[in-house]
Amino acid sequence: MTKEKLTKMTVNASKDWVQQLYVQETTKKSPEPDFYKDENGNIVMTESFHIKRGKCCGNNCRHCPYEPLYQKGNTNLKESLQK
Repeated sequence: MTKEKLTKMTVNASKDWVQQLYVQETTKKSPEPDFYKDENGNIVMTESFHIKRGKCCGNNCRHCPYEPLYQKGNTNLKESLQK
């Protein structure tokens, strides 16, 4: 085959499940991680994790997005995070 014909070849994605899966996996937006390990090896939950959780756990978390801070069950986000 000529180079021109190779560049024009396409696969019908509706019938090719492998290509569909490839497209899905390569176009996914990577989610922000929900935690990381600090310099001491402790697991630290991110602000986005706490927001997804929906309420404060009351464990004095480093990235607590709720006001007032560290009150278990609190669902009031800091003003800077409210849309």
